[in-house]
Amino acid sequence: MFAKMVAWQHRKLVMKMRYLMIDPIKQDKKQTIDESSGKTYSLVEMVKAPLTMADKEPDDTIFSFPILAIWELILFLGTMFFLIGFSLIKDAPLEELANPLITTDPAKAPWYFMGLQELLEHMHPFFAGVALPGILVIFLLLIPYLDRSKAGIGRWFTSSRGKKITQWTAIYALVVFPAYAIIDNFFPPRELFREVLPVWATQSLIPFSILVVLTLIPVIYVWRTGAGKTTTREILMVLFTVLIAAAFALTIIGFFFRGPGFELYWPWDMPSGYSPFDNL
Repeated sequence: MFAKMVAWQHRKLVMKMRYLMIDPIKQDKKQTIDESSGKTYSLVEMVKAPLTMADKEPDDTIFSFPILAIWELILFLGTMFFLIGFSLIKDAPLEELANPLITTDPAKAPWYFMGLQELLEHMHPFFAGVALPGILVIFLLLIPYLDRSKAGIGRWFTSSRGKKITQWTAIYALVVFPAYAIIDNFFPPRELFREVLPVWATQSLIPFSILVVLTLIPVIYVWRTGAGKTTTREILMVLFTVLIAAAFALTIIGFFFRGPGFELYWPWDMPSGYSPFDNL
């Protein structure tokens, strides 16, 4: 651009010299105009500015504030509205002062611990109350470290295949684990193998192994049907879905289908006038 401006200035000077040499009268007029106006003139060229490369921001993002904050506020208000409305309809199941000499039948834990209490009916307390919950917590803590892929971040179930995997895994868990609870209730290993195997095998090894096998069956199926394309995230989704659906199923069984003696009954056919709905 500088070279072009120099060329134009040189051309202007040459043309001016020729103009002055040809017509002296015009020279006087030109000097008079220049002296009266007090302005100077130059020839320049408009050059298009160069383009600056910049990183492009993602198109599928939103602002966390206020868009996300508004949705979180709506969810919070909706939850509070539901809890307040439910408390107006149903009183808290508070009973009289506990009598240490009398144990209620059934003595049920709060609903958020009901799944663990249901597990106590099928295995040793150490595995039901310590080992399995500890494994679940460790698994949840390890998920961000096991799945480092950025593909599908922020998208429910990552892909259509992930959505199908989650759906069928949930159906599997909601069918298989209640079936296991029912079968184990009528044919408990601790009674079937009481005279054959030691207590640690019938109350710990066998039920724990059964739960591990039931959990790994959908994992193996997804891995085998993936034709070598199964991702770590899909395996983690299977495990997570199995654990959550199994906990939900065991909670429902323990809360609604366990009656006096912690035996299985239909919710509407409980003996001794007991109703599981009174604990809501």
